[in-house]
Amino acid sequence: MSAPISDLAVPLSVLDTDLYKLTMQQAVLSLFPSTPATYRFTNRNLDVLFSRQCIERFRTVISHFSTISLTEAEGEWLRDNCPYLTEDYISYLSSYRFKPEQVKVKYIPVTSDNLQGKVEIDVIGPWVETILWEVPLMAALSESYFQTVATDWSYDRQDVIAYAKAKLLLEAGCHFSEFGTRRRRSFQAQEIVIQALIQASKDIVGRGGLSGTSNVYFAQKYNLKVIGTIAHEWFMGVAAMKGYENANVVALKLWEKVYQADNAPLISLTDTFTTTAFIKDISGDPELIYRWHGLRQDSGDPLEFARRIKEMYQSLGIQYTTKSLIFSDSLNVEKCIDIKKYCDELGFAKVSFGIGTFLTNDFRTASTGEKSKALNIVVKLSSVDHKPCVKLSDDLGKNTGDKDAVEHVKRAFDLK
Repeated sequence: MSAPISDLAVPLSVLDTDLYKLTMQQAVLSLFPSTPATYRFTNRNLDVLFSRQCIERFRTVISHFSTISLTEAEGEWLRDNCPYLTEDYISYLSSYRFKPEQVKVKYIPVTSDNLQGKVEIDVIGPWVETILWEVPLMAALSESYFQTVATDWSYDRQDVIAYAKAKLLLEAGCHFSEFGTRRRRSFQAQEIVIQALIQASKDIVGRGGLSGTSNVYFAQKYNLKVIGTIAHEWFMGVAAMKGYENANVVALKLWEKVYQADNAPLISLTDTFTTTAFIKDISGDPELIYRWHGLRQDSGDPLEFARRIKEMYQSLGIQYTTKSLIFSDSLNVEKCIDIKKYCDELGFAKVSFGIGTFLTNDFRTASTGEKSKALNIVVKLSSVDHKPCVKLSDDLGKNTGDKDAVEHVKRAFDLK
């Protein structure tokens, strides 16, 4: 007997995703509307297996995605709160429907009873359509896993735990956003967290603050600022199509064809092909990086990143204290506070944190109280226009892409 749809991890809204999926979809619609693409799933925890029941449940969830569409009220909210989204794009999003046939799921049993195994997931279709699958697909797989495989947990005290984390951050003067959609334990877990963060921000008045959430649905529901701009896949896709010479500059200038600094937050990642390559590229065009409001760190050493970015701005004659630094890599309270202290010492005035899994998937087992580990999963752009895509990052463990393509890109950027 199949589970009722109310028990499945089917998104309630097309807006139950990260903002940058919408901004990137608009950019793809504007510049690459007919380009084909593929996305590929990776489970970074090789010892974690999925049950057959979990994957069948996941397949059922995918089949229901076609029922999701933008409502009239949601469209109006986007017009009022995201002025950088055009009327043409909102009209496109209104007519957009997920196509479950674009998602290929293969279950590979590895135990003798065939009940535990690995999973391969590929998404294939036009880039402008497939781009919206990544975040809700990961969220759905995570929720299905914790409904069927790792079930020894509960929601008890999750609001208290989230409130306590927010309290420490606020009292330490940290500005932070909730970034936890893709690897959340469940939709309910994320909502509990957001409610607790909001309450803490009302109760604790200090130098810190809750900046918002990357989840568009929850931003609308709770009247929060929606946070986000651009992800690695933009740089990956542009570089694959346009070449790797000055790839970061090319990607940012193409973004500027769609978005202007006066109505859209221009915050760039630096580590798609390593921060070293980004600084080398961008140093040849100081006017470009001057126009961008700030940078986001998502891999490597955050303190080293802050020091290098200060030096980069200074070498280009740009007042670094006017620029934002956003940190989003595997954050917890202690790490945020340490980074904040160091950035204060460097003189950065605009520092904030995007905190994901630590908020929306930080649970203990109900039976022993031990850590109930979150899944470490990604869905990354694998190819565009039939060309392989690569992400190097500042952490070798996060490199993704075809092995030969990765080596080619390392040579192109003169990386060891």
